[in-house]
Amino acid sequence: MIVTVLSICAILYLALQLEDKLKIPSPVGLIGLSFGFHIIFGDLFLLTGDPEHFALLVILLLPILLIGDSLELKVADLKEHGLSLFYLAVVAVALSVVVALLIGDALFGQYHLSTAAIIVLFAMVLATDPVSVVSIFSKFQLPHRLKILCEGESLFNDATALIVFVFVGLYALEGGEITVAYVAETSLVVVLGSALLGVVVGYIGLAAMKTTDNRIAELLVLVLTGYGAFELSEHFYTLLNLFGGHSHMHLSGILSCIFATVTVHHVMTRAIAYDDMRIEKEEADLKRESAAEKTSRSLIQQAIDKIKATVEERDRHMRTKEDVQLLSIVANTMLFVAMAEMIDLDLLWHYKTEIMAMFLATTVIRAVMMAKFALITNQTDKMVNVNFRWWGVLTFAGIKGGLSIVMLMMIPASFEHLEMFKAIVIGVIMLSTFIYSFILLALIGRNRQVFARELEEEGGHH
Repeated sequence: MIVTVLSICAILYLALQLEDKLKIPSPVGLIGLSFGFHIIFGDLFLLTGDPEHFALLVILLLPILLIGDSLELKVADLKEHGLSLFYLAVVAVALSVVVALLIGDALFGQYHLSTAAIIVLFAMVLATDPVSVVSIFSKFQLPHRLKILCEGESLFNDATALIVFVFVGLYALEGGEITVAYVAETSLVVVLGSALLGVVVGYIGLAAMKTTDNRIAELLVLVLTGYGAFELSEHFYTLLNLFGGHSHMHLSGILSCIFATVTVHHVMTRAIAYDDMRIEKEEADLKRESAAEKTSRSLIQQAIDKIKATVEERDRHMRTKEDVQLLSIVANTMLFVAMAEMIDLDLLWHYKTEIMAMFLATTVIRAVMMAKFALITNQTDKMVNVNFRWWGVLTFAGIKGGLSIVMLMMIPASFEHLEMFKAIVIGVIMLSTFIYSFILLALIGRNRQVFARELEEEGGHH
């Protein structure tokens, strides 16, 4: 285990150095270094060892990654870009599944995949990795609205893809009947129920935060809030059964975790804004008192104490956010280290044709969906206009991640095409991580000055 800890720290350090010195995206560096370390150390460097334990690790780490990414979202941004994010994360995913059903036989006709199998397969590779997107974007000055579209889509896209996978794909694979009424009812219940539960848990977390001034305790409450919302949603049927519900229903842990964290962050951000206003007021009072002919030491000291307390509280909130970001970086490193262990080169080579077909198909589908989105945005005032540069960034921000493998592990072991699905999912993750990342870097680097100008026109950093 000590070798594993040393290796994880070394991999993260080297990946950060490669990113800073050579501009190699951290997802690429992490997975490349992890695979290299795994080859060198073999069984001495083993974090999970098999897909089942990897899936458990992803579930363990996913909430902290979601918490870190959700802290970048603001309610004001969600309100302003809600319609755009709904299209990107919901409509585009649904349309992509429809296209998948139309081209499924052309791609994998020799396997005679059922409708349910096609939905399951494409849902897994439609899920994106918000961590990789945020990691790449953090190194550049990009328009705030573009970042919100990409990062917000990556977060909510995961929830939509998982809902389609579980409540439509797996449900049909196990013999359930799919109807329009079933899909509509399930979607509304899961989405609204998850959001409501997340907000409730978020306010419970805020109530707990008010009981402490300790920064570490505040961090722990934030982590408990995100993980609590995730776990309660995934085991919602347990709550129902406690009250005699006799149900097997569960909600979306991803959505609940996002809404719980955004709720906490929103209230904390408002508190920080209020603190800033208080500081300005106390500073003005202090200047006025010090300029007076007769000054009161007690009033000046009182104003100084208020400013000091306000600054300490604001700094505590900001440092808590930084602590979560550190936890997210470590969790992401562990995820890529474990993902490298899943790479079976012989299996990937055996299904190389299917992997390339799926990678090209999903890339084209995503490009078309983003082009359709760009056309819509340029015909309405309710969405921010998407130009050709933004279209390119949105298209290649669709890097795949560990959630796809979690879905893979949820497929029944008796499913006849499980081995092929495993190869396709891991292969597409690898290709998207390397190819999309470098294309993103090239697109952003080529348009660096234009993006900087667009950011300046927006009013600078938000």
